[in-house]
Amino acid sequence: MSGNIATQPHTTSCTPSRACRELGLKRGEFDLAVNLGHIRTMPDEGGGGLRVARSEIDRLRAEEDFPESLRKRVETVGAREGAELLEVSHGRFTRLARLGVVVPVRFYLNRYRAVVWLYLAEELAQFEADETNAPLLSGRAPVDVREQLADGLDLRPRTWRGRHLGFLRRQAGDHPWAQAAAVASLLDAIQVAEIVHDPYERAHLNRFRPKSPAHGAPDSPAAQLAERITMAQDPDEIGWLRADLAQAVSDARRLQPAPCPNPAPRSLQEPEPTHLTPPATTEQSPPTPQEAARPRTLLGWLRRRTV
Repeated sequence: MSGNIATQPHTTSCTPSRACRELGLKRGEFDLAVNLGHIRTMPDEGGGGLRVARSEIDRLRAEEDFPESLRKRVETVGAREGAELLEVSHGRFTRLARLGVVVPVRFYLNRYRAVVWLYLAEELAQFEADETNAPLLSGRAPVDVREQLADGLDLRPRTWRGRHLGFLRRQAGDHPWAQAAAVASLLDAIQVAEIVHDPYERAHLNRFRPKSPAHGAPDSPAAQLAERITMAQDPDEIGWLRADLAQAVSDARRLQPAPCPNPAPRSLQEPEPTHLTPPATTEQSPPTPQEAARPRTLLGWLRRRTV
């Protein structure tokens, strides 16, 4: 579904697991590199997921300082290591993350079902080197900011969703329904149904809906917590995504209409009940008292609907 490079025969491409071995990456590092656009992929013609072209692997292996340079671009750290990189306290780093100043790239749930946020080490190093960020790394936060934090402000789930949506859109490539499905993946089924009324379009949209990361067994407390992170929660965020989904579906409908069943052949359709509609030239007389007193049966309702 990526569409980043042209499809090539399987003899000139390999599976993600093979690419991991040849690039010296763990599977999580490989997936993150794909999301960030460091590794270009292509769809498997057999429907088996993504593949990596041999030329892409050769390109990466030819880079200077391979494989350390590639690993460095996907290195992630937690809040404690991130604080050390920025040379700030753990509490200040957490406040910066809750304010959306630094954006997590991944998350997982530990054995206590606590959310552990991960950040790109390379991004944090760039953030620390930017002199314009110096006021954020020292000094006291403004009063209004401290009040927001005291009220429980935490933008980490929302900033992660924004970044994750960018990853999904990159993987969707130029496929219009895949682009719409990327947006729909951050909304619940009710929200999507309110935007996409046609059931055939919703079914087509679901074909391209990306899988959510698994966190525990379905309906388990861990899975429910992960769902609250992966689904939009704030009203303004939901409104923005709904508008984005409506536009994406409109574009997809125009560029590539969703398939729908063909109407039954005329010979197989029921004959039209022509007797229900009186001729246009025949004037209807008002009902008699006996007719008006009759119960309103389904046939009578149908007759009134056809007049």
